[in-house]
Amino acid sequence: MLRLTNKIFFPLPDFADDEGLLAVGGDLSPSRLLCAYRMGIFPWYEEGYPILWWSPDPRAVLFPQDFHLSKRSARRIRKAGFEIRADTAFEQVIRRCATIRGPRREGTWITSEMLQAYCRLHELGYAHSFETWLEGRLVGGLYGVSLGACFFGESMFSEVSEASRAALARLVDCAKSWQFLFIDCQLRNDHLMRLGAREISRRSFLKLLEEALRVHPTRQGRWTEAVAAVSDE
Repeated sequence: MLRLTNKIFFPLPDFADDEGLLAVGGDLSPSRLLCAYRMGIFPWYEEGYPILWWSPDPRAVLFPQDFHLSKRSARRIRKAGFEIRADTAFEQVIRRCATIRGPRREGTWITSEMLQAYCRLHELGYAHSFETWLEGRLVGGLYGVSLGACFFGESMFSEVSEASRAALARLVDCAKSWQFLFIDCQLRNDHLMRLGAREISRRSFLKLLEEALRVHPTRQGRWTEAVAAVSDE
């Protein structure tokens, strides 16, 4: 495991240990985060500890064409009256993800430093939120980073039944419309596997990532209008 310096550099993901841990230290500057994502690496650590950088093997991914909602969930989403927006409440979404435990029971790892870092990426047009609104209230959503033809999912939350699934469904619709190759789920969890995610080897993931960064320009900027246009199709 390499200890990082001020230089923007990461070892090759193949040097990660059996748990996927690759490096420790460094910072969460936009340039370092973008470098990490382009190499298939992401930060994941707890408050009070050094920044840890991961590239797990296997890697969990969701191919848009494999996404599957049960008939029950699809029916509930249709009846719920949700409004799905994008990039209108990014900071609210990440704060909710930090305090409301979702399917992965995450929460404590979204530190104040992480929150600030991803808000900076959002301001630069690389990090995005998909938000589920009900009667003018934010009730679910997800956020992540997009580069090229892929979306790196970070976290999701739900305050009412099906709210996070509705946000994910809209992300999948956009991924299909924009010809994205995959949605990165990072680590396996049963919730996402039931929705169609699968595990692939690190080598396969990095090959897909290389293709995704090559074949599609990054959709940098706010996605609000673009996502609304997909919903109107």
